[in-house]
Amino acid sequence: MAKAAPKKNLSALKRDRQAEKSSMRNQSKKAEIKTLEKKIESTLPSTSRVEVEKQMKFAIKTIASAASKGIIHKNTAARKISRVTKLANAIGKKG
Repeated sequence: MAKAAPKKNLSALKRDRQAEKSSMRNQSKKAEIKTLEKKIESTLPSTSRVEVEKQMKFAIKTIASAASKGIIHKNTAARKISRVTKLANAIGKKG
C-alpha cells in the first residue's frame, strides 16, 4: 500500500506563496536601484545639470523607499544616496 503524502499546514502554504511574492518584489527593487546607479554614473559627463538633478532625485527617492520597506538596510541606503549625491555634485563643479 502506498503511503499518503504528509499534509502541509494551510498557513505554511500561504506563507510560502507570500514569501515567493515578496522575494520577487525585493529582487526587482534591488535590480532597479543598481540600474539607476549605473545610469547616473554612465550619463554623468554628457548630461546637463538639470537632467542629472532629476535622475539623482528619482534615485534617492527609490533608494529611500526600499530602505523604509526593509528591502535594503538603512545604512546601505544612506551609503548609496551619499555616493549618488557625490557623483551628481561632481558634475556641478565641472559645468
